[in-house]
Amino acid sequence: MPFQGDTRYLVTTPRALPWAFLFGLFGAIQEHPYLMCGIAGIINLTEPAAIDPQIVRRMADAITHRGPDEDGYLFRPGLGMANRRLSIVGLADGKQPISNEDRSVSVIFNGELFDYPEVKAQLQAKGHQFRTHCDTELIPHLYEDHGEAFLEKLRGQFAIALWDERQQQLLLARDRFGICPLYWSQQGNLLLFASEIKALLASGLVPAKADPRGINHVFTFFALPGPVTCFAGINCLLPGRYLKIANGSIEEKIYWQIDFPDAGQEEYRGFRRFGSNANSPVIDEFEAVMKKSVERRLRADVPVVSYLSGGVDSSVVVALACAQRRSEGKGPIPTFTISVQDDAALNERSEAHEVAKHVGCEEIYVDCGRQEVLDTYPELIRAAECPVIDTSCAALLLLARKVHQAGYKVALTGEGADEWMAGYPWYKIHHVLGMLDVIPGLPMSGMARRAYLRMTGAPKVSWEAVKRVQDAIGGSNAWLNIYGLFGSSKARFFSAGMWEQLGDHLPYADLQLNLERAKKWHPLNRSLYLGARVMLPGLLLASKGDRVAMNSSVETRYPFLDEEVFAFLAKLHPGWKMRGLRDKLILRHLADRWVPRSIAWRRKAMFLAPLDGFHTTTLPTFVDQLLSEESLKKTGYFDPAAIAHWRNAFRAMRAGSNQRTMVEMGLVGVVATQLWHHTYLGGELAELPAWSPPR
Repeated sequence: MPFQGDTRYLVTTPRALPWAFLFGLFGAIQEHPYLMCGIAGIINLTEPAAIDPQIVRRMADAITHRGPDEDGYLFRPGLGMANRRLSIVGLADGKQPISNEDRSVSVIFNGELFDYPEVKAQLQAKGHQFRTHCDTELIPHLYEDHGEAFLEKLRGQFAIALWDERQQQLLLARDRFGICPLYWSQQGNLLLFASEIKALLASGLVPAKADPRGINHVFTFFALPGPVTCFAGINCLLPGRYLKIANGSIEEKIYWQIDFPDAGQEEYRGFRRFGSNANSPVIDEFEAVMKKSVERRLRADVPVVSYLSGGVDSSVVVALACAQRRSEGKGPIPTFTISVQDDAALNERSEAHEVAKHVGCEEIYVDCGRQEVLDTYPELIRAAECPVIDTSCAALLLLARKVHQAGYKVALTGEGADEWMAGYPWYKIHHVLGMLDVIPGLPMSGMARRAYLRMTGAPKVSWEAVKRVQDAIGGSNAWLNIYGLFGSSKARFFSAGMWEQLGDHLPYADLQLNLERAKKWHPLNRSLYLGARVMLPGLLLASKGDRVAMNSSVETRYPFLDEEVFAFLAKLHPGWKMRGLRDKLILRHLADRWVPRSIAWRRKAMFLAPLDGFHTTTLPTFVDQLLSEESLKKTGYFDPAAIAHWRNAFRAMRAGSNQRTMVEMGLVGVVATQLWHHTYLGGELAELPAWSPPR
């Protein structure tokens, strides 16, 4: 074995030699061979004992879907790192790990640095020598110049492991908004890290055990924002943070946080509370920032496509992308759209067609209905590694699969617009309820919320419990309207044993919010902050983003999550985001220039897939098996009698009512949690295959 006696062993294994032959020449001249990958590794915290290379290889093999093209390894005394690569061009160029000139700094990297050409030129002007044409190589050179502050210089989406040979330290870092995942676990004197939990479990060193706090998060936020996961002892590194591992210690640091101006210090920039804002110069500035963001994310040496829902967010992205392509003498990008079957109210196919026709795109549709959701759910849970309540995640898994089958690797998406510009309906509800607080000291809005929850059948919540939550997040917040409604599922379904394990656990306290800053912001910005901290990394970029896309070896890019786009929108007066009950005002004015007016000013439509497929009389066998009294008692999370009661009782509720919807969603959560447990913690609950690590 070449590992023996060779502590500086570095190897990469190509898995697609014909492609290397075809693209090898091009790889020598390409300036931006971006790639999306998976990373994994182990470091010994106390001694430079050799790391078993077979363990690291198993970890890499568990995430082959993230990088099917090749693998690469780096071994040092007490350290082993692995990379799985999904390459865009030139397999002979950009193999990881990648080092600086004297190989004292080595990096494995998952992601994209979209300003690679510009930053490379700056570094070369300073005398740095590049061996490859890959954006990964920016990282060791930036680290040479700036040390740990190099992270502040990165623009894009990434998860990074950087080994400093001289300092004998490892840095693990994640991008600002949480696009690329990164998990870690300490087991005795070993720290293991990986892009997915599967790789940690595949090591054989991290046991698969449930963490009730993670399940509590899922049933509070219908998302898993971290750092808590559903696996005991496995942590999710938060966005904008990094771990510094040196001298046997693990130190978590913050290099970037979401921030807004103090209330009253926002920039009005010509905003008019009454009358039209359509011709304001601020829209011209926003247009320029968005164009640049889209242009950066079209940089690739393979064709780029886009998801298109027919909503204003993805429609603007598609329109700007097609305009950029035409300016380069190229044709419009293809669009991929979910066509929801069984429920016309959820189907946005006609709106997507209107946009595609307007900009001249090729249209590709993926049918998804109740049966497709049910059939896909076991695969979805394997991909997400946690319970997933949002059934539209299954539709997006099918969408990414279609992108892959059509021969594409890169897709643009409109996620992030709702987070920065108040695109969710509960912002409007919060605004209307806030009008009730006209008498100082008399919280009429809070009373109205509590009365509404009682009308929907939610259990009574004490004022003390409400205040505890508000204290944890810095005050009243629009998201509490939906979280309070959905959180009633815990009271309906959790078992006595589950409550005993949770004790006084408060999921909001796990979020590690920057309350000192948040309390100084406009109330709308506080709500935007909570959504960007919870919903964005916990669902939209995870179970609805990276995990379902990379399950089919597809990378997703997010123009609304460009650093400059956020910085521009964050400083604007809240009226540019929500004016009265009109959400995303500035985006709608921009959209008016690029897409049909009916799309630009269309009301927000949540992208949903059918829920009721889990409650029909023609269920697949696995649902009844997972919800059987025997299976429920094995896991212990839920009360079997309560599950049996509500599976029948909800049918008597008015179709479409909030009460019925919340019960349905809660039951989906029960199915998803049982399915997650079966997949990763036992395999004894249903006649379905369980996940097992590669051997």
